Amino acid sequence: MSPSSSALLLAFLTIYCLCTPNVQGLKVPFRAKDVLPLLPRSVSWPILKTLHSPVDILPSFVGSVAEGSPYNALEWKATCFAGNSAWMEFHNKSGSEFGGGTLHIKIRNAHSWACMDLYVFATPYRVTWDYYFLAREHTLEFKEWEGKDEFEYVKRKGVSVFLMEAGMLGTFQALWDVFPLFTNTGWGEISNIEFLKNHMGASFMLRPQPWVTNVSVDDIHSGDFIAISKIRGRWGGFETLEKWVTGTYAGHTAVCLKDSEGKLWVAESGYEVEKGQDIIAIVPWDEWWTFELTKDDSNPHIALLPLHPNIRAKFNETAAWEYALSMLGKPYGYHNMIFSWIDTIGENYPPPLDANVVASVMTVWNHIQPDYAANIWNEALNKRLGTQGLDLPEILVEIERLGLSFDELLTIPEQDDWIYSDGKSTSCVVFILEMYKAAGLFDPIARSIQVTEFTIKDAYTLKLFENNSSRLPKWCNDGDIVKLPFCQILGKYRMELPEYNTMNPYPHMNERCPSLPPKYSRPKYC
Repeated sequence: MSPSSSALLLAFLTIYCLCTPNVQGLKVPFRAKDVLPLLPRSVSWPILKTLHSPVDILPSFVGSVAEGSPYNALEWKATCFAGNSAWMEFHNKSGSEFGGGTLHIKIRNAHSWACMDLYVFATPYRVTWDYYFLAREHTLEFKEWEGKDEFEYVKRKGVSVFLMEAGMLGTFQALWDVFPLFTNTGWGEISNIEFLKNHMGASFMLRPQPWVTNVSVDDIHSGDFIAISKIRGRWGGFETLEKWVTGTYAGHTAVCLKDSEGKLWVAESGYEVEKGQDIIAIVPWDEWWTFELTKDDSNPHIALLPLHPNIRAKFNETAAWEYALSMLGKPYGYHNMIFSWIDTIGENYPPPLDANVVASVMTVWNHIQPDYAANIWNEALNKRLGTQGLDLPEILVEIERLGLSFDELLTIPEQDDWIYSDGKSTSCVVFILEMYKAAGLFDPIARSIQVTEFTIKDAYTLKLFENNSSRLPKWCNDGDIVKLPFCQILGKYRMELPEYNTMNPYPHMNERCPSLPPKYSRPKYC
């Protein structure tokens, strides 16, 4: 049979398997997605893209395998094999003080002859992976535990098992779909747009040209909020994932300040300096705006959100400047960045994310870039435990000693007065809201609000902004047939800010709020 004939036959069988249901549980020779890699790319790739998405790169938590036997094993159903069980056997083949262990994994009942399951195995001290193609008992060897702490942890908690539900092929396809999100190309921009459309329901409606507004700085005032959405390049990819998990439709923010001479400045946490570091900076409007128009290659979409006149009257400009200058040059607030997102035990994680996956990712990064891990979450986790200097494995041991769970620890609200090793930690939006707090906009309940718990969406939904379109500047949304309640000043696509300007501040605001896509519904006063 010629190669072309083989391809045609394989294509026919694949389409047949796609269109024909299984009958009476009969094991077919293969399922379509198991053999799609063998088809020509022009045939296989469009089908693969309907079966998998970038989200499939995330593992799902199966369970923890502790010491046991085949009679009390962990059992689960996987993507390929319907019957799976695992148990841990401790041994001392290495002759070391604490020995090692063998993880026994028995797999059976494959749905086809051509599928396989891909797993990740993790403790706080190591991460490894393996894949299984044959139905039999497999073993994963831990030759020697990393000292007493890992030995005792596995004795008590076991080894965490994660399934890559998309399988080997689906995972590689998901990686292929995630990669363009971070590329500074037209392909990357389209990928970000499609991701946000598919996973959040964003519309990305085209605006009429010109896509740049002729802004008059005379109409911009201290405290006016700037919402920014980037859709290509490194920051575009990061913002896309941030938007998906938090429900925000903007990925970065800045704020306007006027000095005593009437000169307009932009204050921003996340201003990238030449050394590649992101810091808090205050730059002249003209410099900032020129950069966005001519040098920012992330295709930024920018909206100006003017404060309501009554709110502006409360805005203490002197106090705002004092706060901004006290933070000048400090690093971007990485320490508490993820904690504004995680408020609940199970209602902030888009499937298949959960606290176990977060812990696994932290474990990986703890090994790959320990300094980075310490900056992103270790200090913040120590704050929640009332400890100092513990690394991630020690944190997990301390959690267990206190009778807590890791998912409970993640939900403890951040406190605005926490001081980290490099000072107060403020992300782009927290920097602005801390300024608003200093300027009196949250009075008289400022002491009962922790703005470090706010996401960008939480900020633009605050009822602080102009609600009368007739008072917006004349140049606001100039030339657009759709009159937005805010001023979009840059961008090819019309910006969306769902629930904009709708929520009055209240005590303990945004400390216990769910955020599950695609609706991102939340109860009142969470």
